[in-house]
Amino acid sequence: MTQTLLLARDAGVERVSKSATDLRKIAVLISGSGSNLQALIDAQAKGELGHAAIDFVLSNRAAAYGLQRAQLAGIATEVLALKTFCDGDITPDKRLAFDAHLAAVLNAKVSDLIVCAGWMHIFSHAFLSAVHAPVINLHPALPGQFAGAHGIDDAYAAWQAGQITHTGCMVHEVIEKIDAGHVIATQTVPCLVGDTLNDLKQRMHVAEHALIVRAVRGYCETMRRVGS
Repeated sequence: MTQTLLLARDAGVERVSKSATDLRKIAVLISGSGSNLQALIDAQAKGELGHAAIDFVLSNRAAAYGLQRAQLAGIATEVLALKTFCDGDITPDKRLAFDAHLAAVLNAKVSDLIVCAGWMHIFSHAFLSAVHAPVINLHPALPGQFAGAHGIDDAYAAWQAGQITHTGCMVHEVIEKIDAGHVIATQTVPCLVGDTLNDLKQRMHVAEHALIVRAVRGYCETMRRVGS
C-alpha cells in the first residue's frame, strides 16, 4: 500500500478559533457497525490522535452497532433518523429541514471537526451552508474513481474487467458533489491474483482504519497550528 497526506486547507481551518494548546473536539457520524469509529477510539486510547478527542457520536440509525462502541468508550451519543424526523413521509422540503436541524444539533456541540465514518446520508446545501465545523469523509475509493455507496464493489468489477490494477481509499472534505471534495489523504490498496470480493473488502478495511486515524490526526494538527 502507498499513501499520501495533504493537510487541511485554509478554507477548512479558518472556521476554527481555538488556543493552539486546546484539544480539537471531534464529532463522528455513523450509520452502521462503526469499525472506523472503533479505529479512532482505539487510537485515542493509545494517545495516537494527537491534539484531538472524540466527544460526540451521532447515528442516523438507532440499530447502528457503532453506538454501543461509543457508549462503551464513555462517549456521548445521539440518534437522529431522517425517517423519524419526517414522521415516515420523506419529502424534499422535509429532507432539507432535517439537514438544517442536523447542522443545528452539531453546532450546539461546538465540535471543531465533523468526521463521517460510514455515514450513509448525502448532505444538502441546507446542511453544508449552516454547519460551523469542517466536515470530512472517509470513502473507499481513490480520488475521481467509484463515487457513491458501492466503491469497493465497483473497484472489484473494474479489476476483474482488467481496467485497474489497484484501488484505495481517501479522506476528503465534504461538498455537495458526492465524494468530490478536496482530498486530505489517500492510501492505495492492491488487487491481488485470486482475490475474492471479500478478500478485497478485508484489505480495504485495514487500510481505511489506518487512514482515518492518520488523516484526522493530521487535519487536527493543522487546525491547532493555525488556530488562535
